[in-house]
Amino acid sequence: MTLTITCVVDNHALPGSGLQHEHGLAFWIAGEAGAVLLDTGQSGTALLHNLTALGLDATTLKAIALSHAHYDHTGGLPALATLLSPGLPLYANADLLRERFSRREGVRRAIGMPVDEPWLRERFTLRLDDRPQQILPGIWTTGAITARPHPGGYAAHHEIRAGTGYAPDPYRDDLSLVLESDRGLVVVCGCCHAGLLNTLEHVQRLFTSPIVAVIGGTHLAAADADALAHIARTLHGWGTLHRIYLNHCSGENAYHILRQVMGDGSVHPCPAGTIIDMEVEL
Repeated sequence: MTLTITCVVDNHALPGSGLQHEHGLAFWIAGEAGAVLLDTGQSGTALLHNLTALGLDATTLKAIALSHAHYDHTGGLPALATLLSPGLPLYANADLLRERFSRREGVRRAIGMPVDEPWLRERFTLRLDDRPQQILPGIWTTGAITARPHPGGYAAHHEIRAGTGYAPDPYRDDLSLVLESDRGLVVVCGCCHAGLLNTLEHVQRLFTSPIVAVIGGTHLAAADADALAHIARTLHGWGTLHRIYLNHCSGENAYHILRQVMGDGSVHPCPAGTIIDMEVEL
């Protein structure tokens, strides 16, 4: 299966590309059966500008997938919806619609989706399920990642409503996409709040092919050097993972430590404007 992954929105953009950057993420994933958009960035401004600049026509999308509900991955939905025909399938985990909050210095603010459930149901056909779902031939959601023996990409200030109060967000809505290429599996992450190793081990339990590439946000920016070294050694020890493209919430330390362990040719940045042809890269 031929696959091309284009980073449409990221915290950074390729120099000289004319693309906008923001704290957010969006990937255009094109296969033989059509294109899927994973996440929509923080704003419609950056998303629509970059889609146009990259020559990507949103009206041709076969589906949208959301890695989780945070605003920096769903903020472009209102602007994107103006270009789409009603009823386009939207794939996500069953817990997507829960409110999300950030609490810092005693102040709590909403950090979830900028739209509510009625708005979504009016414009999209919602495919919300904790089970893995096939979006298009060769493109799957991971479903809910419930086994988490390794550290997750958690933040102490992230909360959800719990009864009459609030509780730490367990990020039950977190998912990634799994792409079946001729050479193996490619995992595309939004933020990987469930934890990178947890996510990849989950994928390996579901699919028989090896994981050969990981792309996207891995939420390792706050991980210490020992944790990063452990992750790097684990991934390197698998012997099948040939390419890692890091962006958004991954952090500079993760990039450098993974490169030290896995080799410069295996680990790359992935700013907006990056186009990855898996037939060439693998």
